[in-house]
Amino acid sequence: MAQTSESILIVEDESSIASFVALYLKNAGYTVRTVGKGADALDQVSSDPPSLTILDLMLPDIDGIEVCRRIRKTSDVPMLTARDEDVDKIIGLEVGADDYMTKPFNPRELVARVKSILRRSTPERRQAESAVIRHGDLTVDAGRREVRVGEEEIQLAPKEFDLLWELLDHRGLVLTRDQLLERVWGYTFAGDTRTVDVHVRQLRRKLGDASPIVTVWGVGYKVSPAKNPTPS
Repeated sequence: MAQTSESILIVEDESSIASFVALYLKNAGYTVRTVGKGADALDQVSSDPPSLTILDLMLPDIDGIEVCRRIRKTSDVPMLTARDEDVDKIIGLEVGADDYMTKPFNPRELVARVKSILRRSTPERRQAESAVIRHGDLTVDAGRREVRVGEEEIQLAPKEFDLLWELLDHRGLVLTRDQLLERVWGYTFAGDTRTVDVHVRQLRRKLGDASPIVTVWGVGYKVSPAKNPTPS
């Protein structure tokens, strides 16, 4: 397998699991680093940011949720969180994780999700998307990865931004949760649609009255007409 330039940081205090995951990712061509504590993860992300972080939520020093929250305050490095209980899925996504897996997981699915997240997060892809969409008071700049409501800049997690862009880019259409999983997260298989719902809820909270996202019950989501239409 040819080596890529992308690096993965595994934050896992159980050495057997860390080694097992690292082996599969190395075989997929990634450069892999492993740490066993949240404090070490924060140092690594700060000093030498990885392409993606795989973060266990049960850590011996700092709670994984807090680690995720702190990373997201200063970095948009993609994060995949994991724990052996599904109950923390919503919390992990709400504090900024891009995706979540419940242990035990299939290592091939893990590699597939890593590839999907990285594919949607490459600088080349972001630079290529140089368009700006304006919808009422909302302005979304794909090249700068900026969202503004009027003059106020709104801080979004990477997948929140991608989801908002996808919905705005398909104004007038209803997108199902499975379609959004495929287009935003890159899944080519049926995924957990709660991932979409959590990110929509976060977008609505952050955008407030400027949120254009409407639920189409039993189907998915769409964008409502702009209250003060402006050209895109």
